[in-house]
Amino acid sequence: MKVRVAGSRMELGLIAAREIGAALRCGLREKPHLRMLMAAAPSQSQMLQALLLEPDIDWRRVTAFHMDEYIGLPHDAPQRFGNWLRRMFFDCVPLAEFHLIEPGTNPQAACLAYAALLAQAPIDIVLLGIGINGHLAFNDPPADLNDALAAKVVELDPTCRQQQVLDGCFAALDDVPKMAITLTVPRLLAGRELFCCVPGREKSAAVKAMIESPVSGACPATALRMHPRCSVYLDRDSSSLSELPEPIS
Repeated sequence: MKVRVAGSRMELGLIAAREIGAALRCGLREKPHLRMLMAAAPSQSQMLQALLLEPDIDWRRVTAFHMDEYIGLPHDAPQRFGNWLRRMFFDCVPLAEFHLIEPGTNPQAACLAYAALLAQAPIDIVLLGIGINGHLAFNDPPADLNDALAAKVVELDPTCRQQQVLDGCFAALDDVPKMAITLTVPRLLAGRELFCCVPGREKSAAVKAMIESPVSGACPATALRMHPRCSVYLDRDSSSLSELPEPIS
């Protein structure tokens, strides 16, 4: 796992976007089409804004997916991750396609349908973050790092739900759905190349655990250390509890 420390949240986004853009350009030279899996969270905002400005990426040859979605919110709810990604990214570039997770009235069937879409071809690029409890997507601890499923229905733990309030996505804890669909840890790690952006002091304990704790479902983010091509981007705040090099530019 390659760890980069930036001086600020904005610099983190710029550095990550520069390296993600390079990976996309390289991939598009090697293949006619790429498939990208994306997280939806305020922690990804600076990176996504910078990625939109990366030059010479033929987005018409990129298909995008996302990795989790609430169950029970109205179709047009702004808090839905698919809607957030549309506003932030999907509607801003001429993607070949983007596929949203639609829980509908049968979330289990939605999981199977989305897993089938993902299985049609390899995922080339995964853009993700981690939660304050160390979760990946909505795989809260204790997570199954060897889950046989690709997508599943989960109950969100209180820490995860409180993070959504702290992020400003919901006004109060009672407003946050208790159930969601998530891609599993093995499905996330099946991507060829992973890029993980983790800004903010509130993530510092999770970052320390991700880097220093044994790989286990107690901190799902530790699973990133098992991937051969994973880059993690931190800022001064998120890296403040960890023994890491000085920030770069």
